[in-house]
Amino acid sequence: MNDILIVDDERDIRELISDILQDEGYGTRIAGNSDECMQEINDEPPGLLILDIWLKDSQMDGIDILKTVKRDNPDIPIIIISGHGNIEIAVAAIKQGAYDFIEKPFNIDQLLVVIRRAMETSRLRRENSALKKREVQSAEMIGQSASYRGMISQLDKVTRSNGRVMFTGPSGSGKEIAARYVHSNSQRSEGPFVVVSCAQIDPDRMEEVLFGRESGERGVEPGLLEQAHGGVIYFDEVADMPLGTQSKILRVLVDQQFLRVGGSDKVRVDLRVLSSTSRDLEAEIEAGTFRQELYHRLNVVPVAVPSLAERREDIPHLAAHFLEMFHVSQGLPHRALSEEAAALMQTMTWPGNVRQLRNVIERILILGDSSDVIDVREVPGEEERSGDSEGKVVLSGSLAMLPLREAREAFEREYLLTQINRFGGNISKTAQFVGMERSALHRKLKSLNVVTSTRSGARVAEIEEDETATSTAAE
Repeated sequence: MNDILIVDDERDIRELISDILQDEGYGTRIAGNSDECMQEINDEPPGLLILDIWLKDSQMDGIDILKTVKRDNPDIPIIIISGHGNIEIAVAAIKQGAYDFIEKPFNIDQLLVVIRRAMETSRLRRENSALKKREVQSAEMIGQSASYRGMISQLDKVTRSNGRVMFTGPSGSGKEIAARYVHSNSQRSEGPFVVVSCAQIDPDRMEEVLFGRESGERGVEPGLLEQAHGGVIYFDEVADMPLGTQSKILRVLVDQQFLRVGGSDKVRVDLRVLSSTSRDLEAEIEAGTFRQELYHRLNVVPVAVPSLAERREDIPHLAAHFLEMFHVSQGLPHRALSEEAAALMQTMTWPGNVRQLRNVIERILILGDSSDVIDVREVPGEEERSGDSEGKVVLSGSLAMLPLREAREAFEREYLLTQINRFGGNISKTAQFVGMERSALHRKLKSLNVVTSTRSGARVAEIEEDETATSTAAE
């Protein structure tokens, strides 16, 4: 960003400064009054602004322009120049956010030094701010299952647009990672990614957090919307946003501008809005807790993020990813998951979804032994699979009270449901693993009322409750 805008009502001075800066390798633009200045900034914000305090035939003087630019484009460093300089003007300019004040006639070498320092300071601030706003976090998507591939196909399409996306799915399924994937692969990838945790912000402070605040004592405090300017703002669990705030966010989506709390000047922002929810927003609308207009504004492109139960094939890949991640980021032992442990994890229930799997892997690495391979005995909840208990089956209370025929049928049903889901609904792989002919497995499934149906792009096994159901076990 070597583009410098020079604003001075004296043509000779602005053209002289421009010629010198161009000789130094900078790109320059010039403006002779406040209208030309604001038009140039609105067309394309410069990397630095050199601004005269006194501007003839202008609606705004230098201090007014300084206030406006610092309000709407706080990252632009501003150097004030004046032929009528005094301490009061210099102090006022610095208080309003000017980088420095130089009195005319100025030494051009001094001006060049100040310009270099100002632009370097601005660059470092932008980099530091971007790092903080992005909350550096992996946007890598892991998986090979059908439901995963279906979701990735949708995400790759929405990255090419600027449309609003609503991610739905159970808690812990990876909705924020999906949103980060969209951001990192879009044209806004160099901009900030700002998360609004709607469920964690005190409702009484929500508007202050989002819109920022202006006060005489503390000046301007930018909110999250302003911090996300040029990038993406992500509303996590948007159903928890207070109704009053919802109406104001709706207005922001329409106008791309807002007022800070306590402020009187509108702040313009350029944002892409992504949001997520684990709740049924249509039910929330019926209950009067979510605005229908806002729902339609946010739900331009709906993307369903599958639960871990709908993508059990991905568990070994996700586990391997987390094992490597914790080794690199935390220095935990570099270990691999045994085939038995991976198979066991594929059969377990995961109410916390991918987040729960991540936590389980971290726990294993912290509390596990020093061997290179993780076996089934280290998987939490499987402590009984050790020592003398190896090879034994522990019956549940309900199963132990059934006659043998019914218990065997219940066990076979649960066992085959688990295995089919483990292999993503693939009957051929399931038959090979359980040691049955495929046709025999089909007959067994039919006798047990087990069918498969498509959900989130994947085949999922379930018990047929209605005899008229048309779903059948598929290859």
